[in-house]
Amino acid sequence: MKKSYQITANIMTGIAFALCSLLAVQMLTGRTNGSAFEIPYVCGLGLHFQTDGFRALYGTIAAFMWFMSTLFSGEYFARHEKMEPGHDHHLGRYYIFLLITLAATEGVFFSADFFTTFVFFEIMSFTSYVWVAQDEKPESLRAGATYLAVAVIGGLVMLMGIFLLYDVTGTLFFDDLVNAYGNYGLVSSQHDALSKIWAAGLCLLFGFGAKAGAFPLHIWLPKAHPVAPAPASALLSGILTKAGMFGILILTSYLFLGNAAWGGLILMLGVLTMVVGAVLAIFSIDLKRTLACSSVSQIGFILVGVGMSGLLAGKNATALRGSLLHMVNHSLLKLVLFLAAGVVFMNVHKLDLNDIRGFGRKKPLLHYIFLMGALGIGGMPLWNGYVSKTLIHESIVEYMFMINAGIIPAFFGTSFMRAVEWIFLVSGGLTVAYMLKLYICLFWEKNADAAVQKHFDDMRGSYMNRTSAFALTLSATLLPIGGFLPGIVMDRIADMGQGFLHAAEAESVSYFSIGNLRGALISSIIGVLLYVCFVRLLLQKKSADGTTRYYVNRWPAWLDLENLIYRPVLLQILPFICGVVCRFLDSLVDTVVVILRKTIYRDEKLPHERFEGTLFTHLCACIANAFQELLNHTLLKKRPKHTDYEHKLALMQEEFNENTTLIARSMSFGLLLFCVGLILTVAYLFVKDIFGL
Repeated sequence: MKKSYQITANIMTGIAFALCSLLAVQMLTGRTNGSAFEIPYVCGLGLHFQTDGFRALYGTIAAFMWFMSTLFSGEYFARHEKMEPGHDHHLGRYYIFLLITLAATEGVFFSADFFTTFVFFEIMSFTSYVWVAQDEKPESLRAGATYLAVAVIGGLVMLMGIFLLYDVTGTLFFDDLVNAYGNYGLVSSQHDALSKIWAAGLCLLFGFGAKAGAFPLHIWLPKAHPVAPAPASALLSGILTKAGMFGILILTSYLFLGNAAWGGLILMLGVLTMVVGAVLAIFSIDLKRTLACSSVSQIGFILVGVGMSGLLAGKNATALRGSLLHMVNHSLLKLVLFLAAGVVFMNVHKLDLNDIRGFGRKKPLLHYIFLMGALGIGGMPLWNGYVSKTLIHESIVEYMFMINAGIIPAFFGTSFMRAVEWIFLVSGGLTVAYMLKLYICLFWEKNADAAVQKHFDDMRGSYMNRTSAFALTLSATLLPIGGFLPGIVMDRIADMGQGFLHAAEAESVSYFSIGNLRGALISSIIGVLLYVCFVRLLLQKKSADGTTRYYVNRWPAWLDLENLIYRPVLLQILPFICGVVCRFLDSLVDTVVVILRKTIYRDEKLPHERFEGTLFTHLCACIANAFQELLNHTLLKKRPKHTDYEHKLALMQEEFNENTTLIARSMSFGLLLFCVGLILTVAYLFVKDIFGL
């Protein structure tokens, strides 16, 4: 049964990859220019899809990554079961949600309007939660809760942005929103509309940025990756973050096309994300957490390119092509690196650098695979990461040249952009430093325990099977191809997204010119210096006997944003404040109602109205009083009781009526009834849409 899940998933992901590859080839060869189709009547608006070069490209990349990760999942979970018997009793659930998330992710990339994007975005978020909480350990459930909280809050804010945008423009189709902000800006009386578009854009940016892992919504990445299965981590980092970047690209290249203010906002967001992720990564001593923080940093690099496209306006080709290529490169790089980390984990079942040190020694194939990923993400010349980082760096240099020459207006000054350029280069150096730390730890250093190192060395031919080796080797071999042949491979990939991104006409770039190589050289020198002077001296410590060095976590525990800000605010302070406000409003309404009933709307007694109570309470009181009198003359003759049940039952009846009235007129009761009505209405619309009633 477990084997059937795996075979089915392999077949389904293989078919998806074949179909998307066929579409991409047709787009690349010009046999088709794309098409649009829809599924009508879904939630009244219908679901709309479109195919073009960019969508075919990223649909193919997503399907390829799913196929490789699924192939690797078989051995990963089989070995995990040997080390933790009973662990894979949720294997069927894993594969089912793996396929559902694939369908939802493809739905995001092929969507043609924000409503369709939102629907599949939310499905993708909820189904991928299962990956994070797969083993159901306390730390996994906590990380899953963090991931789900960020996804839900981001989705709600995104939905508000969609409402605002539709209210202003009357459409949610991407093609109809091209330069919507600029078009409304041409009309002097549309200042209110411009404000609403900005508000909508910020709400959508919040939602997409949460999934992309942009600062300060990046907290789920370092939490989710260490606990999620390695194949799922590769997809979370490599593809699901790009679904968020897809939305940010739509906002920048459609809604705010050529808007310098929007570009400046994205640039600042990218710089912060780039630096924060790199700093967290260099301090981390957990293999998968380091790669997760690296993902945050690389998303920052992409955001810098997207921001530069807004600042460069009509000269945005270099920035947009660099952003697109770095999205593609980062997806493939993280596929390789996380699957390589999965090989380490499924054999050692540990992720701490001190425990896994020396695992890669005498394992040439794993050495090759990891080295390809490390050189690529480090931006080394002749590897794919160098090409995309060079284009983004080139866009920063172009902007400074153009504002100095007066070609475009200056939104940021030359001094500020020079600082951004150096932050970019230093962040590249940090990337080199933390990848150098991982590479040397795994493949050159020896484990502090000689017996453990001997055990690692004895695994040379048995640490992964042929299927896993095929998936990792193929993925790793793709990385230098783009770097060795940038004009043939990388430029053709960038051309596929040219129209979708509304990029200006591309200019030829000399990737291996002295100026471009200088940027990579500066980052490499900074990285080596950081490794020697910072990692080796400050992030390592000698053992008590002075014979070995081990890695130490110098990052202050109190600087964890989740525990420092998010959980206290969202789980304690915010609920307390909302509770106080809601209680006050509820009590205020009830108090006003009671005051009105006691004054203006006070009931007048009718002539035939009883002095107190009702006819029912009077009859019950008569019976109770008679029964009491009987007991007083018999059983209670020595200690008789004299209770006036007429008055007592009347008070009970009045208290019951008053409580019932307060509840019925309270805000809480009204909200409860509203929710019930809303659920029934949604259910009715759902049934109506399905059966066409």
